[in-house]
Amino acid sequence: MADLLILKQAEEFRKEYFHRNRQAEENRQKETQAAIRIQSWFRACKVRAYLSHLQKKAIIIQKTWRGFAARARVRQMVKAAYFTVKMNFYNEMAVRIQQRWKGFYVRKYVHNFYARKTYLEQILIKNELVRKELDEIWEAQKRENEHLEAVKQQKNKIHQAHQLHYLISTNQLPGVFNSPYRQTPHEMELLLRQVKYQVPASLAHKDTGYPRGIRDSVGVSFSGCLESEGPISTRTWDLRTRLPPIASRNTRQKTKRL
Repeated sequence: MADLLILKQAEEFRKEYFHRNRQAEENRQKETQAAIRIQSWFRACKVRAYLSHLQKKAIIIQKTWRGFAARARVRQMVKAAYFTVKMNFYNEMAVRIQQRWKGFYVRKYVHNFYARKTYLEQILIKNELVRKELDEIWEAQKRENEHLEAVKQQKNKIHQAHQLHYLISTNQLPGVFNSPYRQTPHEMELLLRQVKYQVPASLAHKDTGYPRGIRDSVGVSFSGCLESEGPISTRTWDLRTRLPPIASRNTRQKTKRL
C-alpha cells in the first residue's frame, strides 16, 4: 500500500511538474519582457539618480567657481575704481598746487608792477643815452664832412692858383688880385705867392726830355694848403635817419614849471 501511494504521489508530482514547466514555458517570454521592463526602469531610475547627483555636484562646482571668479572681478573693479578716485584726487590737488604756484610766480616775476616800472625807467634812460650818442655821432660826421668839403675847396683853390699863376703880382706891376685900392691883398694873391709855378704837361717833354703825357714829379709846394683844422676821423659812421634831439629831464621839468 505504501509503495502504491508513493507511486501515485510520484505520478502526480511528475504531472504537476510538467504542467508547471509548460506554464512556465508559456509565460517565459511575457515574464522576460516584464523583467526587462522592470530592469530597464530600475536602471533608468538609477542612471537618472546618478545624473541628478552629478548635475547637483556640477552645479555646486560651477556655483563655487563662478562665485570665486565674480568676487575676483569685483575686487579688480573695486581696485580700479579706488585707483581712479585716488588719481582724480591727486590730479585735482596737483592742479590746485600748480594754480597757487603759477599765480605766485606770475605776480612776483612776470607781471610785477614795480619791476615793470623800473624796466620802463631804465628803457627811458637808455633811450636818452642812445639819442645822445647818435647826436654826438651826427655832430662828428658833420664836422668830418665840413672838413672834407673845406679840403676839397682848398684843393680847388690850389688848382685854380696853378692855372692863374701868371696873374701874380711882381715888383714892377701889381697883379689883378692885388689892387692898390685894397688895404690888404686878396686871398687869391696870397695863395699865388705860396704856390710855385708848375710846368704844363704839354711842355714838360721839351724841358725834361720825358715822353709826352708824363708829368714832373715835383708838384705843389704849398705846405699849408692841406693842413687840416683838426684830426680827421677814420671811423665810418652809420648813415641812419637822424632823430630829433631830446631835451634832458631837467629841461623838461623846467618847461613843465613854466
